Amino acid sequence: MAETIRSVRGINDVLPDENPAWARLERVASETFATYGYDRIRTPIMEHTPLFERGVGEATDIVEKEMYTFTDRSGDSLTLRPEGTAGVVRAGVEHGLFHNATQRFWYSGPMFRHERPQKGRYRQFHQFGVEAFGQAGPDVDIEQIAMSARLFARLGITGLELQLNTLGTPEERTAYRQALQTYFSTHRDRLDSDSLDRLDRNPLRILDSKNPDLADLIADAPTLDMHLSEASRNHFDTVCAGLTALGIDYRLNPRLVRGLDYYTRTVFEWVTTDLGSQDAVCSGGRFDGLVGRLGGHSTPATGFALGSERLIQLMEAQGVPGDDVAPHAYVIAADTIPSAEVTRIAEWLRDVLPSLRLRANAGGGSFKSQFKRADRCGARLALILGEAEVEAGRIGIKPLTDAREQTTVELADAPQQVTAWLDELALD
Repeated sequence: MAETIRSVRGINDVLPDENPAWARLERVASETFATYGYDRIRTPIMEHTPLFERGVGEATDIVEKEMYTFTDRSGDSLTLRPEGTAGVVRAGVEHGLFHNATQRFWYSGPMFRHERPQKGRYRQFHQFGVEAFGQAGPDVDIEQIAMSARLFARLGITGLELQLNTLGTPEERTAYRQALQTYFSTHRDRLDSDSLDRLDRNPLRILDSKNPDLADLIADAPTLDMHLSEASRNHFDTVCAGLTALGIDYRLNPRLVRGLDYYTRTVFEWVTTDLGSQDAVCSGGRFDGLVGRLGGHSTPATGFALGSERLIQLMEAQGVPGDDVAPHAYVIAADTIPSAEVTRIAEWLRDVLPSLRLRANAGGGSFKSQFKRADRCGARLALILGEAEVEAGRIGIKPLTDAREQTTVELADAPQQVTAWLDELALD
């Protein structure tokens, strides 16, 4: 017997019984983004490595430790995308989408990071993201946070906390970096190896440390607000006031710095206490310098990303139901009925009822075994084609979710009757 091949560690299958939650998330997310005027963009899962080195930042954990990078047969260094924003910006610059125009995009798909696999954190994971380009004012920051809040409400997710901060401009952050370096350098003996590594290259990342031994040291560190210009303060104050006007509660978190170098000014996270240590379910903010960094003209931008697996785990933890993706009906046929005739009737029903999820039996079997298959797939109705029914141009309809008796109707009336039965069963 050949050796069994298993999935790569940290890269998981999504099995059919998990599909209802995924279907709900995908449907609600795409509908919500459309209501705000965002167009879908699809970018490759593989890009040239320098895109992420320049875009995400060479001193980030993602670039230094987590990317899946390899050299192809042409000698090019390629990387499986660890996040979505850099690829969207690359596509916009390459195709001239930002020239004298504002753009609003959303995307979804798999991302890849070589991390230690654990619940809520995988090496292949899926994200939804939105990005807006060409809008410098705080109104789009407010709108995107409101859009994320609306998405959670439509999904039925509750109990999230919005954390908010500003990182100022790159110049303001440079002054803040120097203040942090001075502060943490005086406490070098207390820093762990990761923090020591970040001290010279990216001291803001020390603020994001999860080491409990550093909590009090981080709590006493300087804050960015003393380095903010009046323009940055006004931008952030307007964001806060706009959220208050919309009734969106938030908590200011001066230690929220995000793990990517391209963020400027507004940053935010939605967090939960229902998933243990993996508490962030949505993260985003403004990244006004990224388009210029990747070869385009300076373009203001803001966006956010949501982790699909983490959101689905949160939906499950809170008992949020998934979409019903089971077949509405299952066609059961006597083995004496030609398969071509069964297929013809099934295809006719699909033509007349385009939204009907219909599964037709395949592979023969007794009526009893076919009914078992219909039950196992979750169908609500059995549509029965016996010899007598086919000869008379009729079809049997039997509810599978209760003990009501089978009825037989003219085949021409079947679409109306099936619709009526499904409506009635949905109300029960």
